[in-house]
Amino acid sequence: MHNIICKATAIAIIGTSSSINAFTPIAQTNIPITRAAANTFQSLPSSNYHQHSTQLYGAADDDAQDNEIERLKRQAAKLRAEAASLEADKAKQLAEAAEKAFNKFDVNSDGEVSLSELKMGLEKELKTEISEKRVTELMKIFDTSGDGALQLDEFVTVDRFRNQLEALAREEKRLAAEAEQEKKRQEQEVLLAEAKLEFLNEKEPTMSDKALSVLPYLFPLMDGLQYGRFLLSSDDAGANPFVVILAVLYSLYRSIPFSGFVAFFALNILSGNPSINRLVRYNMQQAIYLDIALFFPSLLIGLGGLISSGAGLTVPPGVGEVFSDVMFGTLLLTLAYCAVSSFLGKEPDSIPLISQAVKDRMPTVDMLEGGTLDNEGRFIPKMPERREEDDKSDEDKK
Repeated sequence: MHNIICKATAIAIIGTSSSINAFTPIAQTNIPITRAAANTFQSLPSSNYHQHSTQLYGAADDDAQDNEIERLKRQAAKLRAEAASLEADKAKQLAEAAEKAFNKFDVNSDGEVSLSELKMGLEKELKTEISEKRVTELMKIFDTSGDGALQLDEFVTVDRFRNQLEALAREEKRLAAEAEQEKKRQEQEVLLAEAKLEFLNEKEPTMSDKALSVLPYLFPLMDGLQYGRFLLSSDDAGANPFVVILAVLYSLYRSIPFSGFVAFFALNILSGNPSINRLVRYNMQQAIYLDIALFFPSLLIGLGGLISSGAGLTVPPGVGEVFSDVMFGTLLLTLAYCAVSSFLGKEPDSIPLISQAVKDRMPTVDMLEGGTLDNEGRFIPKMPERREEDDKSDEDKK
């Protein structure tokens, strides 16, 4: 390519000279320039000299690039041929090694390697004991025909068997580690569930729990005695021991200043203590709701009296008495149902509207998400503020 450029340069220089009349040698390139060539270039306009020279350079570069591409193609083809030859040699060596190993393993020379022959041969070559389970896994991997034995075309080198055994060992260790982690996780979940049950005390109520769960219903009973004033003030009521007991309890209840408020707040606070049995906590909440429900009949009676007096109507005395007796009787039946159900260890959850409202307020195990165990195995619930922060951080990550 260097000689071609020198030729083009010499021709361009001679074309610009007007004094060349004969054969002139160029020392640097040793290229002869004839008079005809000089006259030809002299006949060209001066504006075409540069264009003609550029064309010569371009043609020379294209030829050089084509030659370089052809040379690279030949080298690539040669390298591919060498790589193919190496692969063929390697495959031949592996086949020979596999055939040699096959002949060693095929003890009875029946043209196939059985499971027992494979086990015996590998233990001899690798100098280690291999379990029946591991050899069976190897057979399943390499026995492509599925006949329970290895033919020559299925047999591989000892190194391949060794690598596969190592891979199976790694996989077994990984599965064992995962199983151990899963076991620990399940054990932790069991401990956490037991701790949650202990924290909420949702166990089966004992006899003392059953007896204690009935006491909260004295609160609505005391406040509901106002509806039983007609029944309890009759002439023969004094001889009834039940009425006597109620009178004593009512006297004690009213002897405490603000007894209604004290009982309300006491039951409300104690019902939030998760260490108390669920049946007791449930009855505390239901007693509060029953006491609140007693307020509405009194409100209706008061509004009815105002409306009747404003309209100039006179309500017969027997109407109010019957209404009070019905209310007191309904209250006694409700409290009797609650007491009997509690003594049987069952939550009295069949009171319309009220029981469902109490259930909605009762904490459950599912609500105690995110808690942890302390060093003594006791459950520590997550604080609401902390739970909100964790939920917010989880949303940010998403």
